[in-house]
Amino acid sequence: MHKYIIKFLFFLDLFFLFSCSEVKRNTNSKEKLNVLLIIADDLNCDLGAYGNLVVKTPNIDRFAEKGILFENAHNQYPLCGPSRASFMTGMYTNQTKITRNNMNLRNSIPDVITLGQRFRQSGYQSVRIGKMFHYDNPSAIGTSGNDDIYSWDQTVNPYGRDKIEEYKIKTLSARKYGGTLSWLAAEGEDNEQTDGIAASEAIKKLDYFASSETPFFLAVGFFRPHTPFVAPKEYFDFYDRKKIEIPEVSNEYLATLPKPAVKSIRAKKNQLNLEKELAQEIKEAYYSTITFVDAQVGRILDHLKSLDLDKNTVVVFTSDHGYHLGEHGHWQKQTLFENSTRIPLIISSPSIKNKDVKTISPVELIDVYPTLMDLTNINTPLHVVGKSLVPLMKDTNASVRESALTRWRNGYTIKTKRFRLTKWGVNGELGYELYDHKNDKNELINLASNLEYRDVMDTLKALINQRISEASSKPEGLGRQFENAKSMYKAKNITSGDIHDLNGEIIYFKDK
Repeated sequence: MHKYIIKFLFFLDLFFLFSCSEVKRNTNSKEKLNVLLIIADDLNCDLGAYGNLVVKTPNIDRFAEKGILFENAHNQYPLCGPSRASFMTGMYTNQTKITRNNMNLRNSIPDVITLGQRFRQSGYQSVRIGKMFHYDNPSAIGTSGNDDIYSWDQTVNPYGRDKIEEYKIKTLSARKYGGTLSWLAAEGEDNEQTDGIAASEAIKKLDYFASSETPFFLAVGFFRPHTPFVAPKEYFDFYDRKKIEIPEVSNEYLATLPKPAVKSIRAKKNQLNLEKELAQEIKEAYYSTITFVDAQVGRILDHLKSLDLDKNTVVVFTSDHGYHLGEHGHWQKQTLFENSTRIPLIISSPSIKNKDVKTISPVELIDVYPTLMDLTNINTPLHVVGKSLVPLMKDTNASVRESALTRWRNGYTIKTKRFRLTKWGVNGELGYELYDHKNDKNELINLASNLEYRDVMDTLKALINQRISEASSKPEGLGRQFENAKSMYKAKNITSGDIHDLNGEIIYFKDK
């Protein structure tokens, strides 16, 4: 009997020995792929890598040569807060129940496992620098904004000269910056600006991760090119303002659109029909700010390579939604046109051999979550309804979905490889829009009533109804889901140096 006990203990020791070695193997940072997620705020596809010949983005263009560029990627709600809550959870806004800014994620879906949280659960250091969930930009710069504390092990909230000198910013509405067009060619150096500081902090974190061999999920959220368009003056020198083109649209075009579509592109009255010289100055500032952000992206990627971390790090570059620059007579976002729904999305992974390739297959921003799970061999939470893009990364002729779905208030739109169909109202009672990108990439010819496209309309109507239904169902494994959660109270913006009375009214403006 004693002999059998000894044998049992021997095999038990072997079991624990191999079990422990297996745990050690799975947690060894050298065998885990790290993840660097870089997201810009309000960045459209005006990038060299996407065919824009005016905007200077050498670093993003160089990064695109090392990865897969998704030419037909779209966000799920063209507004910062809802879009970010959506892609960080891998779900549609009908499922997150977040369709406004300043809403706390956990008030709507308290049991959700966010992207950063899932990496934490998998033995990674999850670190946020700058804006990942919603911030009021620029008023909440330097704070944690409307962040989710369960997503991160560490957070860094950069605060730079752009905030300290906010009073210098030009704006269409006095002391309003985030919701209206505003801009500044700033004094000083890159590393004095909030996003320059963010890049420096990211570099410090990469140094730590390299020296400690810690597996990491590093999420870097730049605040630009979101308004105010602030960048050091040197970036404005890249552009000749007089040569910048401003789109012209006839008011007769509005008669071809459903009323909700017209409302979306005519909502900001002080940004309509800008004088050409003013519009050129503003667009120059947006482009200059993109180039400034590109420089910060370059700093981070160059340092990643200098540490040899690029050999085992997945890198994603994207934005939360697109941006109008006078197209359709509109500036900023919050529409269901291509300018607002389309986003840059570039992914590079050491495990994928394809480099410097593009795909026009429609994909969604919520696909980033399961893609990163797939690339790092981590089990994806059941509630994530996005689709892994790894099959597309391996074969750019493959397809993971027929269309990309975006919602804005009471409207939905789907984008296929060729067409865009937009539906307004629950049953389409507020109207439809149909655009054929083969002949009309600017989406200026609404074909919804064109009899030649009747079959296309019928097919796409069935598809969009199916997509809406699927996006509205509660995902498996989500846990609690609450309707009508309230937004946080939003106080008035305070520009540093201004003096206010007890009612919050400005009684002293800091001089420029």
